[in-house]
Amino acid sequence: MSAIKETHFQFPGQSNFYKGKVRDVYTIADKLLVMVVSDRISAFDVVLPEPIPYKGQVLNQIAAKFLNATQDIVPNWVLDVPDPTVTIGKICEPFKVEMVIRGYLAGHAWREYSAGKRDVCGVKLPDGLKENDKLPEPIITPTTKASVGHDEDISREDILKKGIVSEEDYTQLEKYTQLLFQRGTELADERGLILVDTKYEFGKADGRIHLIDEIHTPDSSRYFYKNGYEELQSKGEPQKQLSKEFVRKWLIENGFQGKEGQQIPEMNIELVESISNRYIELYEHITGELFIKADTAENYKRVEKNINDSLSRLN
Repeated sequence: MSAIKETHFQFPGQSNFYKGKVRDVYTIADKLLVMVVSDRISAFDVVLPEPIPYKGQVLNQIAAKFLNATQDIVPNWVLDVPDPTVTIGKICEPFKVEMVIRGYLAGHAWREYSAGKRDVCGVKLPDGLKENDKLPEPIITPTTKASVGHDEDISREDILKKGIVSEEDYTQLEKYTQLLFQRGTELADERGLILVDTKYEFGKADGRIHLIDEIHTPDSSRYFYKNGYEELQSKGEPQKQLSKEFVRKWLIENGFQGKEGQQIPEMNIELVESISNRYIELYEHITGELFIKADTAENYKRVEKNINDSLSRLN
């Protein structure tokens, strides 16, 4: 299986290039962003050595579907999706926070809670909760957006006190986050899934807030299966979930949490294939559509041609 590990394109009018943990982002004439979603995979803010075939296509196509399905809530950055792994959109000035919202006590929030913390990003949680319990109501637990290294938990109060986002804009970001999570929850419910937690990123263009990057993908979200949730909770057993958490758990079991001095465990072919299959499984569950694998024989040529064709149309 061929995977897109990294790209090195040169497009007409290209004014910048940024390589993120997963995305390769090209700036065109300081007006457009071309986002190539690679097959790289990151966990604990570290890019793992092996790419996961079709992961980029899964992320890009899920994000495209849900960005389109939430345009009535908030405008977004997308102008064109010319290739299964590519989105082209308008440049927005990003807010330096990620809006994380949680409906259930899982993942990072559970790790904090189980360590004895009852205050997550300034939000007080009651005693007596178990891992994966539904929270009394969804909570927003923002993080700072780090260009390098780890994102850090931050409270609403600190965001406003430090002037990271104005109170007017932050109030609007909270409102959009709650509405998007509600829509995502409804769409997941239709597919027999529970949207456990997710994160949204926002930016400004033409003085308006826009939703940017990706939404409701397995890289930015966690899903449980609705069927069997109550039974597993009552028995105190792990939930079957569709997210990147299984990759994190595999890393933890093999002695890696992104800390200094720790070695990334070897990823064999079977593991890479199983991760790829889990991403495809989530795509089919959350969209209700059969996943059509892109022709990977000449991945890079196809991607470059489709981007050039789109840029010609957009310009």
